[in-house]
Amino acid sequence: MLPIAAATITLAMVFYSIAVWWERAMGKLRGRHLLLFWLGLACDTTGTTLMGKMAGSAFELNFHGIAGLLAILLMLFHSAWATVVHASRAEEPKLRFHRLSVAVWAVWLVPYVSGMIYGMSRIR
Repeated sequence: MLPIAAATITLAMVFYSIAVWWERAMGKLRGRHLLLFWLGLACDTTGTTLMGKMAGSAFELNFHGIAGLLAILLMLFHSAWATVVHASRAEEPKLRFHRLSVAVWAVWLVPYVSGMIYGMSRIR
């Protein structure tokens, strides 16, 4: 189960990173970015759930657990807000949305990196 969990979390990083930086490069939120945001969230949630099953608990009260929960909640908020902004007729929010995207992505990287460090520290 570990390879599948690690692969889905890595896919989350790939989807989310591509969406964030592609959106920023294009200068406007588009539907294809939404798809990648939601795929990233789905992969991260799946991978986190699998990791929790292997650990025997869905959540641990430590730095990685808190950062991970915050990251998933932020990704959910970000993806939902992106959907609302994209569905609106207002162009200005679509042009500024990348600011939120980059901030959420940066926060998301913290549990991604801490999870790798934590996982490698347990390998002996």
